[in-house]
Amino acid sequence: MYYWLHRIDHFCRLFWAVHVTHHSSEEFNLTVGFRSSVLQPLYRLIYFIPLSIVGFKAIDIMFIYSATQIFGILVHTQTVGKLGWLEYFLVTPSHHRVHHASNVCYLDRNMGMVLIIWDKLFGTFQRELENEPIKYGLTNNLHSNNPGKIVFHEWQAIAHDLKKKTSVKNKIMYLLGPPGWSHDGDCKTSAQLRKALLKKK
Repeated sequence: MYYWLHRIDHFCRLFWAVHVTHHSSEEFNLTVGFRSSVLQPLYRLIYFIPLSIVGFKAIDIMFIYSATQIFGILVHTQTVGKLGWLEYFLVTPSHHRVHHASNVCYLDRNMGMVLIIWDKLFGTFQRELENEPIKYGLTNNLHSNNPGKIVFHEWQAIAHDLKKKTSVKNKIMYLLGPPGWSHDGDCKTSAQLRKALLKKK
C-alpha cells in the first residue's frame, strides 16, 4: 500500500506539493526522516479508510503505520553502506539514498517504504551506482531555510501556472499531472528528463 501512496505523491503535482518538503533538504541524515509537511496529516487519513472498510481494526492500522514510519526514518542515513542479501527484498539506506537523489537517473525511483520488491516488480527500482554520486535535494534547489518557502513554494508555483493563458485541460494537468509537466515544454517531468539523458548517451 505504501508503495502506491508514495507513487501518488511523486506522480501527481497536487500531492507532490505536500510531499516536496520531505525532499527539499540538500542533506541526507536521520533528521530528514522527520522532515514531513505540516499539511500531510490533512489528507493521509483518507488512505486508511479502505483498510477500515475491509475490516482492519484502528489499532492494527495505527501499529503498522507507526512501525513503517519508524523504519522509514532509520533508512535516512549515509553512514550505513550496502547490506548484502537484505538489499534483495528490504528498503535499505542505499535504496533510500537513491530515492532522495536529484540526479536524473535516480528521479522517482525506489518508492517502497519497507519492501523494495514492489519497485522491482513495477519497474521503479534503481540501485545506487558507484559512478553516479548522489546529489540530494530537488532538481531546482530552494537555497533557503525559510519555513514558509520550504512548505509553500510548490503551491506558489502551481498558482503561477494556473494563471497562464491556456486551456482548461492544461490547467488540470498543471494541478494533477506529474511534477514538471508544462504545456509549452518550459519545464520537464522526470520521465522527459530521463529520456533526454538517454538520447545524449
